[in-house]
Amino acid sequence: MPRLWFTIPAVFCITTGFLSLQIGPMLAPVSLQADDTTSRTEEPVPPSKQEVRQRARLLHETVDGALQIMHRDFFDDDKSLTIPSRSLEDVFRVLERKQKVTLRWLAVNANAMSVDHNPQNDFERQAVRAITEGKLEHEQFDERTYHYAGMIRLGSECLKCHVPMRKSLEDRFAALVISIPFQPSPAESSN
Repeated sequence: MPRLWFTIPAVFCITTGFLSLQIGPMLAPVSLQADDTTSRTEEPVPPSKQEVRQRARLLHETVDGALQIMHRDFFDDDKSLTIPSRSLEDVFRVLERKQKVTLRWLAVNANAMSVDHNPQNDFERQAVRAITEGKLEHEQFDERTYHYAGMIRLGSECLKCHVPMRKSLEDRFAALVISIPFQPSPAESSN
């Protein structure tokens, strides 16, 4: 039990530190406290298409890595703990409120643990098909938002709940959907 209380904060510190070092000015500092009421006087300027693509891939790698580490280190059948994917949803809410970036889980080829994880639009249905076919990611730009879905491998710890009565060893996947607003270039705006 003591290892759990030292390691969870360490994972979040490493994750947020990594974000601030790797993308510096691209993302403003984010507080992980959901009740933080501080507000900014300036709205961040939406980034370009290339920047949002880089941000989405970085966010995906960060969340996927943190999720895999937390499942490996903290998921114990003998203890009733919040599962890592649920804990990360608190981080998702802060990112949406402070950075206008939305993240959500998407069921691909295993049981959805919540109806909220089922595909909700055409992009997400296309992402499920693409990942089921073996693609690692699926993306789409609309007028002002970049949508990205990256594959999340479900390890054996995950499959206990997502596919409890499985009869095969086929790989199972979920996805992380990331939506980031962007500023169209002047050429794109005039079309």
